[in-house]
Amino acid sequence: MMKFNYFYQQIATFFIVIIVMLIIMGFSFLQFSKNTTYKNTEKQLYGYAEALVSGDLQKNQLDIGQLILNNQEVTLTVFNSDDLMIYPETVNAYKSGISKEDFKKLVKGQRISLTIRQTDFYGNDRQLAIIYLPFFTQDSNSFSGFVAVSSPISGIEATLTVLRNNLFTAFLFSSLGAILLSLLFAKYQVNRINRLRTATHKVASGSFDIHLENNHKDEFDDLAEDFNLMAESLKASQKEIEHQENRRRQFMADVAHEMRTPLTTINGLLEGLEHDMIPDNQKKRSLELMHNESKRLIRLVNENLDYEKIRSNQIFLHKQTVNLKEPFEIIVEQLLIKAKSKKNRLIVDCPSNIKIYADCDRFMQIIVNLTQNAIQFTQGGEIKLIGTMDEKQTTIKIADTGIGIDAKEVGNIWERYFKADVSRKNTIYGESGLGLAIVQQLVNLHGATISVESTKGEGTVFTLRFPLEKE
Repeated sequence: MMKFNYFYQQIATFFIVIIVMLIIMGFSFLQFSKNTTYKNTEKQLYGYAEALVSGDLQKNQLDIGQLILNNQEVTLTVFNSDDLMIYPETVNAYKSGISKEDFKKLVKGQRISLTIRQTDFYGNDRQLAIIYLPFFTQDSNSFSGFVAVSSPISGIEATLTVLRNNLFTAFLFSSLGAILLSLLFAKYQVNRINRLRTATHKVASGSFDIHLENNHKDEFDDLAEDFNLMAESLKASQKEIEHQENRRRQFMADVAHEMRTPLTTINGLLEGLEHDMIPDNQKKRSLELMHNESKRLIRLVNENLDYEKIRSNQIFLHKQTVNLKEPFEIIVEQLLIKAKSKKNRLIVDCPSNIKIYADCDRFMQIIVNLTQNAIQFTQGGEIKLIGTMDEKQTTIKIADTGIGIDAKEVGNIWERYFKADVSRKNTIYGESGLGLAIVQQLVNLHGATISVESTKGEGTVFTLRFPLEKE
């Protein structure tokens, strides 16, 4: 198909619209002018006829009137009650030639509006505009005849022709103006589109720092606003993509690092056993180390799988209302030995009437991860499991007196493989760094919230708020 630029489409559209409007207005004006001209002619001819009738149609008055009206090519004709011409006087008896219906109207005193005749009263071919006005005797008020005042159509048409010529001239100038206006309108609209097009090319090339002016006047401004929102969204998406890509790279590096340590240990011990480099009294210890490192690898894989299942909504919660103190006591019993190894005390501060609405197994997983995290970062201190409840929610706090978290690192603790020991050269502060990431995902899955407050060197408090079951 042939390409037809939008600029020329706009010119054609504007021009056609203006020309159509001019044509419609021109025809309407011509019709109005024609009707007005005929009405004015009718009014003028009636004025002549009424003046003659008011003067009793005296012959000398008729002669004077005809003499005056000759310059306007207006003809005066008078007919008697028998429809015979009595003025001007003629040898032959001419009739008006009007229809019987019109004659009856005249007899009743009704005037005949402007009519068009193709011949005059003498039978000559001549287009005339004629009005008829009846007159009556003054004493008996009986019908005496009628006056016919005629004017040639050529005079009326001449006036209309001048009007048409003037209108055609105006139409030509208007057409030129329409072309000019179409060019201006089209250029204005196309410039606005080209502005969007230029901005679109910049976005397509990867430049999202662009903002279109928006005057909030029409659909183009609405489009500009939508474009600005799109550019901002793409910019944010690009940043998120870059952030996710960086996280992916970091994730791969973290996974490799976390797996390399136990694999290196296992491989070194296997080589020692293979080449009989490990003394007999150390072989059992070596097997225990390999067993522990393999379990560590399994936990690492399981935690990653668990995390991804949670993120991809592959885990379904079976929430129910349970007594909060019971899982607290179970967790303390499970982690008591680990806490004692760090010389820590586990304290439960939770009334027996406190309830929580959650999936029991996943809730236990959340509290275990937070408590283990507190134990790992606390030496010779206290870890408190606190539970309270109001009308809307159950609030849980895991508070420790450990090393705390630096204010700059608080926002990063929810990321996978983040550790307080940023060098990642040992595992003194946790094995994988996945615990808090899993906690956050499980909390979100419950429709709950979690926040953290920490002071470096003084301790950390994790606060969880679980909404109660809706009745």
